[in-house]
Amino acid sequence: MIRVLVAEDQSAVRAGLVLILGSAPDIEVAGEAADGEQAVALARELRPDLVLMDVQMPRMDGVSATRVVVGEGLADVLVLTTFDLDEYVFGALRAGASGFLLKNTDAKDLIAAVRTVAGGEGIVAPAVTRRLIAEFAATPVRESTADPAVLRELTRREREVLSCLGEGLSNAAIAERLEMAEATVKTHVSRMLGKLGLRSRVQAAVLAQELGI
Repeated sequence: MIRVLVAEDQSAVRAGLVLILGSAPDIEVAGEAADGEQAVALARELRPDLVLMDVQMPRMDGVSATRVVVGEGLADVLVLTTFDLDEYVFGALRAGASGFLLKNTDAKDLIAAVRTVAGGEGIVAPAVTRRLIAEFAATPVRESTADPAVLRELTRREREVLSCLGEGLSNAAIAERLEMAEATVKTHVSRMLGKLGLRSRVQAAVLAQELGI
């Protein structure tokens, strides 16, 4: 079972999310939070596999909550937002979120996204994947501390995989482009994230854009 903590301040929206997730046979809603502080507290207590996190919440916003949850290694975070390109989203990705979806995502895609992130792959709303990463890298208001020196730790293949992530490619697409098995791609991604000290492939994609590789 994939154990999910739902963090959303609007009770009606939260109830809807819980209902949708609860309809999937392999997903269990482990808890519900109405604000960021509660989300962090419950993540520490329940240790879910994934936190479905709204970005705009009282007491502690979703970006700050994501930073704590990811930083402490409590769970992966999938961010929900009403905005497709927004500084909250950029901040959430920097904070280590495994991806984000728009709140108007239908039930089937929401469940699929939870399964994808729980399976170790990041996800960004398909309609804005490349646009998001490009805008993130180009926006003048950012706190990028990307240092090209970090690439020295990577093998040639790992750099190629990082470049593909920067284009928003899935593991399957990377495998096809680089002519390798998908399992090998997953191995390269895992090793690369470890060397770069990153929590998610989306963070890696942003780094690739910031470094221009």
